[in-house]
Amino acid sequence: MSARGHASPAKATQHRVLIVDDEESMRLLLARILARGLKLEVTLAGTCEQALRLAGNYAYDAILLDLLMPGIGGFEVLKEIRRNSANPVTPIIIVSVLAEGSMRDRCMAAGASAYVIKPPERNALIATVKAQIAGRTRPRAAGA
Repeated sequence: MSARGHASPAKATQHRVLIVDDEESMRLLLARILARGLKLEVTLAGTCEQALRLAGNYAYDAILLDLLMPGIGGFEVLKEIRRNSANPVTPIIIVSVLAEGSMRDRCMAAGASAYVIKPPERNALIATVKAQIAGRTRPRAAGA
């Protein structure tokens, strides 16, 4: 596999997260924050094609996705993961420099679970990922 991965020691209950960003420094920063802060197993993807291949073949507990990427772009990756992958309901957290409310709304309407502005603040990112994973693995209460 051509994805560069960074993983903590594997455990049966360890959560798996896919980080998709074309900037290696941002991929590594996000991986370091999540691996240390939440003890997650992290897989890295640097292209849209790589992201779609990984999301199509492996189930993740959360996906962090940049929007501004070469190729089809992060927004199309978001829509394709929702349409046709092993992760149709996996929380997808957009991590982007695009701060406009309209872009956030567009992403949420297309299936994003959360939207974080770059550069992410460490504690806020950890809290967002933790909440999204908890919401995925815990049955939702009636009316929630």
